[in-house]
Amino acid sequence: MKIKRFEEIGAWQKARELTRLIYKISARQKFSGDWELKDQIRAASLSVMSNIAEGFDSFSKVEFARFLNISRRSSSEIQSQLYVALDQGYIEQEDFRDLYERAEQVRKMITGFIKYLKDYNSNTR
Repeated sequence: MKIKRFEEIGAWQKARELTRLIYKISARQKFSGDWELKDQIRAASLSVMSNIAEGFDSFSKVEFARFLNISRRSSSEIQSQLYVALDQGYIEQEDFRDLYERAEQVRKMITGFIKYLKDYNSNTR
C-alpha cells in the first residue's frame, strides 16, 4: 500500500495525538506559568508532526529520512522536558508516564520508518 498523504502515516497520527495532549497539559495553571518550558515542549511536539509532514514531500527517500531523524530527536526532547515538568510539580507521575510512553511509541515508529526507507534505498540500487 502506497502512502499518498502524510496524514496516512501512523507515526504522524500518533504525533498529532501527543501534540494535542501536550497542549492540553501545558495549558494547566502550574505549567502554563513557565513560559519557556511550555513554549519549548509545545515546539518540540510541533516539530515531530511538522518534520514528518515536511519530509513526506521530499523528493527523495534519503531526504525524507533526514526529516524523520529530526522528528525522532524532537520526540526525545519531549521526553526530557517531561522530566522537568515532573520535577517542578507541573504534572503528576501518571501524566508523566502516559506522555513519556506516547513519545516513546512515536519515536519507535519513526525509527522503524527510517529503517524501512534505508532498506528500501539499499534494495533499489
